[in-house]
Amino acid sequence: MVKSSYFPLNVTFHYVGLNEPNKLLVLSWLSSTHRPSLPREAIVITRIDQKTHEIIVDLSSVSILSDKIYNGHGYPMLTLQEQTAANELPLSYPPFISSTKKRRLKLKEVACQGYPVGWYGEEKKSTNRMVKVICYYLDGTINLYMRPIEGITIIVLLDQMTIASYIDRLIVPVPKANGTDYMGSKRRRSSHDESNSTKIVQPDGPSFTLDDGNTVRWGDWKFHVAYDMRAGIIISLASMFDADKGEFRSVMYRGFVSEVFVPYMDLTEEWYYRTYFDAGEFGFGLCAVELEPSKDCPENAKFIDGYFISQDGTPGKMPNVICVFERYAGDIMWRHTEDAIPGEKIRKVRPEVSLVVRMVSTVGNYDYITDYEFKQSGTIKVTVGLTGLLEVRGSIYTHSDQIKEEAYGTLIAENTLGAYHDHFFTYHLDLDVDGHENSFVKNNLKTRRVINKSSPRKSYWTVVSETAETESDAKIQLGSSRGAFEMVVVNPNKKTDIGNEIGYCLNPGGSATSPLLSDNDYPQTRGAFTKYNVWVTPYNKSEKWAGGLYTDQSHGDDTLAVWSLRDREIKNKDIILWYTFGVHHVPKQGDFPIMPTLRTGFELKPTNFFQYNPVL
Repeated sequence: MVKSSYFPLNVTFHYVGLNEPNKLLVLSWLSSTHRPSLPREAIVITRIDQKTHEIIVDLSSVSILSDKIYNGHGYPMLTLQEQTAANELPLSYPPFISSTKKRRLKLKEVACQGYPVGWYGEEKKSTNRMVKVICYYLDGTINLYMRPIEGITIIVLLDQMTIASYIDRLIVPVPKANGTDYMGSKRRRSSHDESNSTKIVQPDGPSFTLDDGNTVRWGDWKFHVAYDMRAGIIISLASMFDADKGEFRSVMYRGFVSEVFVPYMDLTEEWYYRTYFDAGEFGFGLCAVELEPSKDCPENAKFIDGYFISQDGTPGKMPNVICVFERYAGDIMWRHTEDAIPGEKIRKVRPEVSLVVRMVSTVGNYDYITDYEFKQSGTIKVTVGLTGLLEVRGSIYTHSDQIKEEAYGTLIAENTLGAYHDHFFTYHLDLDVDGHENSFVKNNLKTRRVINKSSPRKSYWTVVSETAETESDAKIQLGSSRGAFEMVVVNPNKKTDIGNEIGYCLNPGGSATSPLLSDNDYPQTRGAFTKYNVWVTPYNKSEKWAGGLYTDQSHGDDTLAVWSLRDREIKNKDIILWYTFGVHHVPKQGDFPIMPTLRTGFELKPTNFFQYNPVL
């Protein structure tokens, strides 16, 4: 319908997603016994005649409600098709063919990959969408990322699909293929190959249900799972059944990955621009892969398909893109042994079983395993596993003793430097703790000195609480003077029977990482939302993407950090909790040729949400 409305102009589709109804309308609809249909609308981001259009479509009437041309800085997500087309251009480009001959490389063994160019202070808005294409040499390996062809910079204009600039600056040895293959049939056998298989058996079937394909019910939990081209998994309307109250109580209206910022630390000509926004530029959902039963997910998993729109507007199906399964890893939910009662010995143990929702996104060389784990205690554990292949730079070095200057990485094999880099994950968490009017409380521990002789003790600590009034009060940089021991979203309008505020606590669990780049470095300007681990903003339907709606080549003028400058009131309001965590990755030889999975994440834990332990 959109294509026909603009015929004969060429329309390319970059994103199609739900244009969610007003939140209060949805909450009213959910609580009503008489349910008229909610508005069913989609947001469609297209490029038409080299302009970015933001189109709202009414799915019920199949009509266009609005069409807004975006004139600001930045462009929409790259499409898979244009990435493929850009990757193929160098292979028929005479100067590049000449460069491969100069390096004595076989052209048929070359593969290329396009990367966003970023922004580096140009005041005038760029009128060209572009990528820089990097090429790799296969010849003896499938691990192309371990054999980069260094010294060449290729700029491709995406709308014209032409090479605009080509520089062959220097020749660096291409790393050897030896030892780079990670396929099981090619590597040396080890004791790990002889491990006995482990199976998950549920004779009576899983304990959860998938109603209408996407609504999950498990134990006291109920929530909705959806796929989005940009965010990947979206968890909505998560609530827990309270047996004492006989009703479901809301926990989270919506939660998803808002952005993934991956800046590399290499300043050389062919590397300085590699500062990626994996959700906003590539699409966490668009890069999701089909999950393999019994490998990506255990045998007891159920699978959910995802649907996306291709560049030409054709719908595509991603089979088995999300899996849901119950996990028991031998963990203990709670236990106690009591032998202080004369004549009795009490031992009580409750094993911990949880429910996991999983997706895997392969963004270039990296594979991200995203888990949402729901626990019977009411906790939601969010984990990201990082694996896949390092991004490496070809080098003249064959031994670390030869390195006498800044190498921007670790020598992980001969002629192969694993580049230093970061991964910052920013989550958008619309917590509705027992209702949508919430506040944000920072709890800190303070030492008190005993100044009288009321006790033999000289000191103790106590909890000092502060309720954030505005956005600036809620910004937290963990591990600094702006840190907090405990961060709780509370419902100030409801209390437990004994008067405690009902809440959910953000538990970083050691995942907190802060950027080390200077604030005026251009990548950090675009990724300024990572400066603080915690932000709290009032609900705003348009504020979903921490790096801005149009991230590719953006200038950082439409980000969470900019929105928060308004310093809006957040006390007893409908608020959004944003949490950023991540890793500073210093590559090691053990990351070669493929990285063992590194996991990081956080938990959302009930705090006085229940009258007592809900898993007795």
